Amino acid sequence: MLDGVKTADWARVRQGATVMAVAVAALWVIELVDLALRHSLDLFGVRPWTLSGLVGILFAPLLHFGFAHLAANSVPLFVLGTVLWASDRREFAWATAFAWMCSGAVAWLLTPRGSRVIGASGVVMGWTAYLLVRGVLSRNVAHIAIGLVVAVGYGSLLLGVLPLRAGVSWQGHLGGVIGGVLAAWFLHRRGRPPRR
Repeated sequence: MLDGVKTADWARVRQGATVMAVAVAALWVIELVDLALRHSLDLFGVRPWTLSGLVGILFAPLLHFGFAHLAANSVPLFVLGTVLWASDRREFAWATAFAWMCSGAVAWLLTPRGSRVIGASGVVMGWTAYLLVRGVLSRNVAHIAIGLVVAVGYGSLLLGVLPLRAGVSWQGHLGGVIGGVLAAWFLHRRGRPPRR
């Protein structure tokens, strides 16, 4: 029986790693296309306080300001996405949706007019916050353990919600964290029993 559980757990981890490898590879292909188009895709990012800029909420996490920006997001996207997918695909979907939308909405509301916000770091922040808060709310030992590992490995990323570096959208990061917390609270309120 235990061997069956372990096999199922590792199968979910492998599946999550495969999904995230494809997702990250797709982001690299998008950035290559953007380079070939002389960065014209970047125009589809969040443009604060404009109606047309609201469309950027949907596209901003798919776009990056060059390969260095994308490389900085690729590893945490892969690791945290794999962990979240392996935990539960529905949790992955809800946490991603909340982080994605809240990151873009807060960036649209709080970033100065004339700016453009793109990048997947808001989703990374949301996943980090979700995994931390989920353990606190569920009081599930496995969730708490995952939250502690995430706190040690990626907790410092949450400093990105502070306006410490020019050119970094702390607003998008803050929105992602808000989205992750809301997703954890929403799923906890739905009373879904933790998976073992």
